[in-house]
Amino acid sequence: MDDLTPYFTAWRTMHAGTREMVDALVRPESRADPGLAEALGRWPGAWYWADRDRTRLTLVRALEPDRPRWLVHAGLFALTLVCALGAGAILAGSMVPRAQAGGLLAMLIGAGQYLVDVVLGDWQVVLTGWSFAVPLLLILLVHELGHYLAARRYALDATPPYFLPVPPTLSPIGSLGAFIRLRSPVLDRRQLMDVGAAGPLAGFVVALLFLVWGYTFSERIAIVLGSAPSYVTLAGHPVFLGDSILTRALRDWLVPGTAAVHLSPPAFAGWVGMFVTALNLLPLSQLDGGHVLYGLLGPRQKVVGLAAVVGLLYLAQQTPMWYLWVVLALVVGGGRWAHPAVLVPDQAIPASRSWMGLACVVVFVLTFMPHPFG
Repeated sequence: MDDLTPYFTAWRTMHAGTREMVDALVRPESRADPGLAEALGRWPGAWYWADRDRTRLTLVRALEPDRPRWLVHAGLFALTLVCALGAGAILAGSMVPRAQAGGLLAMLIGAGQYLVDVVLGDWQVVLTGWSFAVPLLLILLVHELGHYLAARRYALDATPPYFLPVPPTLSPIGSLGAFIRLRSPVLDRRQLMDVGAAGPLAGFVVALLFLVWGYTFSERIAIVLGSAPSYVTLAGHPVFLGDSILTRALRDWLVPGTAAVHLSPPAFAGWVGMFVTALNLLPLSQLDGGHVLYGLLGPRQKVVGLAAVVGLLYLAQQTPMWYLWVVLALVVGGGRWAHPAVLVPDQAIPASRSWMGLACVVVFVLTFMPHPFG
């Protein structure tokens, strides 16, 4: 730090957890000084110009090394893979889950029995679910790696992804998703928006690729029950799926016709990826969309968040699942739809970074499904 301060007119140092963060004003005559560039090259962390005119410099470094618990992350990923493979096998019709009656306890016993059966020999059947499980886990993995790598770009203390396995006897996709934890506070709105946006944008690209690929293996089949344009079959029962602007446009283009489309396993994985992307991009508190909107708008995000809650409650009149999602989003956000302030809330994002936030808004509009299940 001592070799940088001669180039500053003023600076403040903040310690947050295991991170030291420096917010500095650079002397006008020092902005193009080769000595400053050399000193920044020796800085043991991340740094970036906080404004277009290069008057304000932000530096972040770790005060102690991070210690990820790789065994925990690998174990959760392996369990999620087993569960997602089982969900894919059920989707493909090669495995039928055991019927369980008797309430929650029986369901939990059935879930445990599934894992025992896999160990004792059902793994060969379970492997037939790869065409759903592999695309789904790649979508989730790339989404979380987007967050993780963006956080590391800013030298934030971020954990590798935690995957949440759920046996296919309890979940049609074998997972509750994945998440990373930020163990150091976010300094400014630029960091917040970049980390929040990187995940859904990266996951969206992968989900789009699998959706397009999956539609080429899907077919239109005339069915009597239901009116949804797409469906999958789980344990012999059709599950009807709703549409977003994007899923409808791609389906009509790649699978022309008027009958309902029976989605192939990779197409269903892509559909799930689009659905999860839209859920994450809702502009509420600690969801990715809340991070992005706070980065773009600052405290004005709370107005958009309130509008989103009102809109979801309206949709819930026809699709009750939105009641649950509003409750979950508020629980995650500590009972608030407004995003909490970052350490330096008055520092707006540079215009050159706003494209990421605007891209997230476009992706949300394209992927949001007002009525996801028919």
